[in-house]
Amino acid sequence: MEKLQTTIQQAISISGVGLHTGEKVNLTFEPASEDHGYVFQRVDLEGEPKVKADADLVVDTSRGTTIEDNGARVNTVEHVLAALAGLEIDNVLIKLDGPETPIMDGSSKPFVDILLEAGIVEQKKEREYFEIPERINYMDESGVEMMALPLNDYRMTVMVDYNSPVLGSQNASITKMSEFKDEIASCRTFCFLHELEMLLDNNLIKGGDLNNAIVIVDREIEDEEVEHLAKLFNKEKVEVKKEGILNNVDLRFHNEPARHKLLDMVGDLALVGTPLKAHILAARPGHRANVEFAKKIKRVIERERKNKKDGNSPHYDPNITPVFGHKEIAKILPHKHPFLLVDKVIKLNEEEVIAIKNITGDQYFFQGHFPEEPLMPGVLQLEAMAQAGGVLVLADKDDPKEWSTYFVKIENAKFKDKVVPGDTLKIRMKLTAPVRRGMCIMKGEAYVGDKMVSEALMMAQIVQNK
Repeated sequence: MEKLQTTIQQAISISGVGLHTGEKVNLTFEPASEDHGYVFQRVDLEGEPKVKADADLVVDTSRGTTIEDNGARVNTVEHVLAALAGLEIDNVLIKLDGPETPIMDGSSKPFVDILLEAGIVEQKKEREYFEIPERINYMDESGVEMMALPLNDYRMTVMVDYNSPVLGSQNASITKMSEFKDEIASCRTFCFLHELEMLLDNNLIKGGDLNNAIVIVDREIEDEEVEHLAKLFNKEKVEVKKEGILNNVDLRFHNEPARHKLLDMVGDLALVGTPLKAHILAARPGHRANVEFAKKIKRVIERERKNKKDGNSPHYDPNITPVFGHKEIAKILPHKHPFLLVDKVIKLNEEEVIAIKNITGDQYFFQGHFPEEPLMPGVLQLEAMAQAGGVLVLADKDDPKEWSTYFVKIENAKFKDKVVPGDTLKIRMKLTAPVRRGMCIMKGEAYVGDKMVSEALMMAQIVQNK
């Protein structure tokens, strides 16, 4: 059963400082309607401009992921987006009164906690996933490698290797998104001591302190340098633990840096704008590569959707003489009024049939489904597909009445839109493999205009009547 879209039950706020700006910022999550997605809003700017969380709107990935649109910029969006994607929340408006999301403790956990407190509610519209159709590869000159593989779920595996005697090689993975909350959300950002010094020297982490980052020390440091760090971060004393990190924090997991890289990927890939079904594998990922990979996946989605819109919906010209009319179909199928749900067959070959069902207001099922809002039941859309499939496999029989088709399995049935009086239902049934021992497997699709309204995979047995 497909999942429904979700939003939060009520608005909820959190406050903190931006990591790089050092400015205090208030962030409020608000419920949003179906298909809204993730949208940031800068309420501190004139006109309160909005910025959609979109890979094509990323303008900087040097110290986090920054998006910009309508004259508004939002810095460091990845931890907020990871919390939303990790909890599988689809639609939220994120209001900010500053240019950067609050860094909090350097992880997504504070955002996860308040989102759970706000409550997650299902909406009426189905969540539309994009299932990766084939392997998508990404590689850049810095040695980052990423791959998306087809999978009927969302799985992620990350490997990091910084050639560091302290950090070494680490791996992290989730096998389903429900693991994010407990296994990944609390993992904090990290940096090497030399990176910290560079950022401090360039006045770039005004909101940083030793409570929101793991500092990895992979070289010998002098006492004076340690004292300098303590003074910068208003600490009485800092020292290097035997694990090679400053004593500002205790690791929450032995591979917390790798888990944080996975967290960043969840957030950055949310910029695709569509929930995915895929196995994502990444070696040495970073924000720039994550965003470029997200753009590549987005281009595949756009291509697939265009192909589906342009090429998949059958063309129907009612002025052309059909292959079979209603009377001929009644001679092939055992069904009769009022249960014969195929009016015409406009295309037929060994592998495929395209059939038409005109949905008139006097159909018997509209009397009870529903008197105030007549809708064609989804199960009858499947029945119409099944009948069209029956024509496909029986039309070449010398005497079709001597044969019957019994559908033994229906899988992945999806209902995407309403079918109402006045619609013309275009049905395509296509064999996915040759018929063997009387068993056939067909992919069924039903369209109204160019929009797919339902689909299913069906298996049937062709039996000669005794």
